[in-house]
Amino acid sequence: MSNSLFRRKDVTQAIKETEERGSEHSLAKVLGVRDLTLLGIAAIIGAGIFSTIGLASFNGGPAVSLLFVFVAIACVFTALSYAQFASMVPVSGSAYTYAYVSFGEMLAWIIGWALILEYAVSNMVVAISWSSYFTSMLEGFGVHFPTWLAVDYTTAKEAFESVQAGGTEINDGTKRLAQAFQDAPSLGFLKIIFNLPAGMITVLITTLCYIGIKESRNASNFLVGLKLLVILLVIVAGVFYVKPANWSPFAPNGVEGVLSGVAAVFFAFIGFDSISTTAEEAKNPQRDLPRAMILCLVICTILYVLISLVLTGMVNYTELNVADPLAYVFTNVGFDTVAGVISVSAVVAITSALLAYQIGQPRIWMTMSRDGLLGKKFGEIHPKFKTPGFATIITGILVAVPSLFFKMSFFVDLTSVGTFFAFILVCAGVLYLDTKGMSKDAKFKIPYINAKYLCGILMVGALYFTYSQGDVMQHLEEKPLLFVFWATWLALSVMSFKYNFSLLPIFGILTNLYLMTELGWTNWRMFIIWMSIGLVIYFAYGYKHSKLAKK
Repeated sequence: MSNSLFRRKDVTQAIKETEERGSEHSLAKVLGVRDLTLLGIAAIIGAGIFSTIGLASFNGGPAVSLLFVFVAIACVFTALSYAQFASMVPVSGSAYTYAYVSFGEMLAWIIGWALILEYAVSNMVVAISWSSYFTSMLEGFGVHFPTWLAVDYTTAKEAFESVQAGGTEINDGTKRLAQAFQDAPSLGFLKIIFNLPAGMITVLITTLCYIGIKESRNASNFLVGLKLLVILLVIVAGVFYVKPANWSPFAPNGVEGVLSGVAAVFFAFIGFDSISTTAEEAKNPQRDLPRAMILCLVICTILYVLISLVLTGMVNYTELNVADPLAYVFTNVGFDTVAGVISVSAVVAITSALLAYQIGQPRIWMTMSRDGLLGKKFGEIHPKFKTPGFATIITGILVAVPSLFFKMSFFVDLTSVGTFFAFILVCAGVLYLDTKGMSKDAKFKIPYINAKYLCGILMVGALYFTYSQGDVMQHLEEKPLLFVFWATWLALSVMSFKYNFSLLPIFGILTNLYLMTELGWTNWRMFIIWMSIGLVIYFAYGYKHSKLAKK
């Protein structure tokens, strides 16, 4: 049984199956490098700049700009690994497919199941953020959208309880939510409160994804162009309102405060892997996918750093714990015209992030279905629209329903562990295939830096630095997962000496693993529950119906 759990898909066979698939079972090849780059920007910038960047700045202060750089570096190592895989295995499925050809079926299923959570949760966050900007835009035009129809039940109830309890720090937003809870109609003892705009936009985007990739591509390119114009407007206009005094202290809550925003900041970068889900629809995937991944990551990192510095320079970081930080800072400095432009544009522009993730998730399901791990229905291609129709509809339902009723912070906690795990396996997969000589035909290869001695030397240096900063054992007791981090680094040092590993994928593994240790128990608990559900489904269905099992 252990052998069957780790049965691997052959790279050549995976490519051959895609090429031999008839037109009625294939997706349309219409995406070029520009389209793929814009799709990556659409996914990355959506929730990060327009929503979670406010929460990260509130926790870390101006120093969150450095956190963006640190997380971006971690993502660069991972993106290079993704790029090498994409040039080797130009097949839909992203990290799921890459794990299947390197580590086998069991880990591929775990990654695929984790990606389902990542993509769905990402879209729930973006949908909720979209709702906030939508109602703000309507207010700007003098139209009041009922608050109880644009907020989740938990948030409204917590605001109501805060007002009831009294206190001196209750702001206008909390009072407004409390009033919404009071005004909401009741069904028996239960208040009818839900986020209608979040569900509505998800349904509309799902419909667009169902109709076709050409239509989705054209809409995405237009929306991303508009979004980039808005961000440049914010940066250029905001520079004139920056007060350097707001950057002091630069890290008001210390390193701990900065790193507490890891989940939110990393969440803002994870979109680059969505490009690899569209491999089957790329005109030249082996050439264009690697280029698009690197390009979109560089562009987005520069924008994130600039926007975080502008935001924390315009207002004090303590004021940024809001759902729509970009519009808020300009309203705060009295520049209502720009705030209005941002609110209107964000309603349109943030839609592109929803579009990117709604494109990605059905294609992962489609690939898992083709491998026999999910029901055949998930792999069906619409005869007219050439999209995974059934999988797209199910994706829409799974995103729309939770976004109606749950709060944003709940979803941010759900996504990061699985994403880090997927990234680690992709980086490790590159090391494995390089060692086995299976990546020699890759059209793109990660620059090789021999880690034979460097990996161990860097570990000794890192241990010395950690020791010089304080009580190592106390630090390990507070974060027991650091034992796993150091043990993994030691194992990689030994294996690098033996197999001459490349250093950059090792950096990818270590940076992602370290970021995992910074996540709270809430993240881990939800990930463990989600993985447990996934394993039950795998052993109940996927293990027996796998195409490799039948062979």
